Amino acid sequence: MGMAMQQLSVRHYGAAMGSHSHDHFQVLVGLRGVLELEVDGRGQRVGAGEGLLVAPGDRHDFEAVQGSECLVLDTDVGLWSQCAPAPHCAAQVAPLAHFLAQALQRNQPLARLHGPSLLLEAWRPFVPPARANRRRIDWQALSVWAATQWHAPLTVAQLAQRVFLSPSQFALRCHEANGMAPQEWLRHQRLALARQLRAGGLPVHEVARRTGYRSPSALTAALRRTGR
Repeated sequence: MGMAMQQLSVRHYGAAMGSHSHDHFQVLVGLRGVLELEVDGRGQRVGAGEGLLVAPGDRHDFEAVQGSECLVLDTDVGLWSQCAPAPHCAAQVAPLAHFLAQALQRNQPLARLHGPSLLLEAWRPFVPPARANRRRIDWQALSVWAATQWHAPLTVAQLAQRVFLSPSQFALRCHEANGMAPQEWLRHQRLALARQLRAGGLPVHEVARRTGYRSPSALTAALRRTGR
């Protein structure tokens, strides 16, 4: 399969009328003046900052009585078939066209290489990428599991591994679901279990041992800080 044809240029149009059709898409963005066209019998105009997409095979007559300058992209990239004849947001296409026109005059290779793709992206309405199906986290089950692990320091990496995520992914999901970082969530779980055990009548030293606090005084201080 050959490479796609994508050719950017700056063209000047005058009062002499022209007429032709192409076997590829032609994208015009006005830089100055007004280009009048008739595309398959429909009147069109491209003024400064305006754009027009001409589909393959559409015969178009054109003239610019007062002169016109346009950025022109000739392309056979199929994605243009999903685009409207006019850009969704001319306000973002116009400055891009002026930049690309200047870059072409300066013979800047990266602009020539990537300009066609940028123009396509600017032309189309922005559609956020579909959110991939994400593995559900059972936070209650994770809390129950964590309660069995307090005999040793519990890390974010261990929590993430438990739900088949990377630590960074787990941190993001924890913040989304609980409004807090993983370490803070762990502290909440430990304190919740400690309060439950204390309410059941267990002495402080036994509660501290079961919930992983280094001493009864450390547990007492933590409960005091949270108002219990």
